[in-house]
Amino acid sequence: MKTKQPTLTDQELVTQHIQKLAPDLRAVVEYIRLFILKIDPSIGEQIKWNNPCFYYTGEMKAFDPKEYKREIVVMNLFKGRIMLVLPSGAKVKDTSGLLQGDYKDGRRTITFADLADVKSKEKHLKKIIQNWLQQVE
Repeated sequence: MKTKQPTLTDQELVTQHIQKLAPDLRAVVEYIRLFILKIDPSIGEQIKWNNPCFYYTGEMKAFDPKEYKREIVVMNLFKGRIMLVLPSGAKVKDTSGLLQGDYKDGRRTITFADLADVKSKEKHLKKIIQNWLQQVE
């Protein structure tokens, strides 16, 4: 008889995912993770598209799930850089120039080279996420 494996929480799954990363990448991803989660208590985390994803946990008007309105930031992890994808980043007013790209679907991206790069841009990242949260429908 098989014993049922305990179901991990979203937070435990994110932790497990990050722990499997190379040490240098792990440190940067964990820093970004904690930074984003501290911005607002309405931000949750999960693994989506095989990467850490941060989303709005509060009430929203009904919408087509394919619009990805709930997702704030999805990480794309590469050797030598970390890309944050904001599926609806086009709606954010960003005067810092941190948001890159002009995708027709409304995505915008932010790329970091290392922890020092993250720390140098974190003030702007916080403003971008706070602006996104203020526009939640």
